[in-house]
Amino acid sequence: MDLQDHLSRLEEKGLLQRIEIPIDKDSELHPLARWQFQGGIPAEDRKAFLYTDVTDGKGRSYDIPVTVGALAANPEIYAAGLGVSVEEIGEVWVRAMQNPIPPEVVTEAPCQEVVMTGADLTREGGGLAALPVPISTPGFDAAPYLTATLVVTKDPESGIRNMGTYRGQLKARDRLGVRMASRLGGAGGYQHWLKYKERGEKMPVAIVIGCAPAVLFTGPQKLPIDQDEMAVAGGLIGAPVRTVACKTVDLEVPADAEIVIEGEIAIDYLEPEGPFGESHGHVALEDFNMSMQVTAITTKKKPVFVSIVSQVTPSESSTLKKVAYEPLYFEHLKNVLNVKGITRVVMHEPLTNIRKVIFLQFDRSAPQTEVWRGLQGAAALQAQCGKVVIAVSEDIEPNNADAIFWSIAYRANLSTDLHVTPYRSGGHGPKSGRSGADSTLMIDATLKAAMPPLALPREPYMTRARKIWEELQLPRLTPQPPWHGYELGDWSDLWSDYADRAVAGDWEDNGRVTEGRQRGGMKPETPVRDIEG
Repeated sequence: MDLQDHLSRLEEKGLLQRIEIPIDKDSELHPLARWQFQGGIPAEDRKAFLYTDVTDGKGRSYDIPVTVGALAANPEIYAAGLGVSVEEIGEVWVRAMQNPIPPEVVTEAPCQEVVMTGADLTREGGGLAALPVPISTPGFDAAPYLTATLVVTKDPESGIRNMGTYRGQLKARDRLGVRMASRLGGAGGYQHWLKYKERGEKMPVAIVIGCAPAVLFTGPQKLPIDQDEMAVAGGLIGAPVRTVACKTVDLEVPADAEIVIEGEIAIDYLEPEGPFGESHGHVALEDFNMSMQVTAITTKKKPVFVSIVSQVTPSESSTLKKVAYEPLYFEHLKNVLNVKGITRVVMHEPLTNIRKVIFLQFDRSAPQTEVWRGLQGAAALQAQCGKVVIAVSEDIEPNNADAIFWSIAYRANLSTDLHVTPYRSGGHGPKSGRSGADSTLMIDATLKAAMPPLALPREPYMTRARKIWEELQLPRLTPQPPWHGYELGDWSDLWSDYADRAVAGDWEDNGRVTEGRQRGGMKPETPVRDIEG
């Protein structure tokens, strides 16, 4: 399945919205898609947008459609890219990493039906200018940017391939600014660049724009640097990925890709790159980053250009990571560290961009020692993830921040259930005003003793009331857990009897029972159990 097959599948599922009026890629395209994330639309109602009439700030029209949100506007779209259900995403990733399938090399490929080299790259309207590359953050970004990239490089010593998702700033018709993160040990592509720099050789690079989602999904995933992501992509698909040799550099790319930009990255100089609205939710200011000289652009005869919504979260970028990182963390805690009682890992998405805040859910049987092993394991797995890690019990919905605060407020003793460790990396975030080191906050907000029930009507009464609500055609409800009351261990059959009689209208019977239990010689608010046992 290639990208266009995926788009057809999304349309069949009602997950794609065609936009067929003229849309300016420089000022309108991303803002229109962004409203899906900033407009209060539930995640399940977000769609992929396919823009079929794309123009630019100078009024030029493009014959290449642009899609945004087609990779991960919501988890359902991501799952469709893998051909599985949302619930199966984690299992598929774990299986693919454990059972990679090497790619299969072919000699002819759809991605090379059209080839631009030499003068075609620098002519008026040619090269990168021929591609409808959108501006992601109009008003802040310095240029159109490649965002949904699969950047292919190769270790010059071992020959092991790396595929990363790195941004690319349009500089000229045949030149790009490329940012491969150097922090936290450096991205795979950056590590390769260091080796080429030591050898005194330019680094060959190929930027893939649009291919089978399962292949693209490997770019944002944090896999071991010596693991071939193309083989992991084969594991995701369940078959070898077809690859083809590039035209001008010694690399292989997915044969069914939409667009491939080939070139070389300089090792003896860097060029200012930015500003650009980054995935941590702030604008990344100018940094000196890599300069790529384009040597070829190859495409299908009728390609589709793909871009992603990044910047402030929730976004397509954060969804791409969230649905892959959560099962990765859960697998590590449950099966590698063997943490007892762990039931779920949730990475907080709105504004914090999943990396900074992690919630761990435990069942009631988990010993406190296991809760703390889980907290420490989650905080230590990746240097960029887990600045704040909070453990909650199974009745707390980790995607509801209000429920998290409630759990901290009533279930955590901040003198004994909180721990701060120093000397953590600052991780992914804006550089302005930051020191090099940070710290980690861990909170055990699990239920440690029986508590009275949550004071909401029990589930049958709330369900009945919702049915009446809908019959009256009142505004649409979007229930947020907890939306009904439930027991938390401190409750008795006597009190259940009281409640049952109350809803049956027999409250006077309850009064006759308590009348027989009257006592003297105590002050108001004395707990009944202190007297009656």
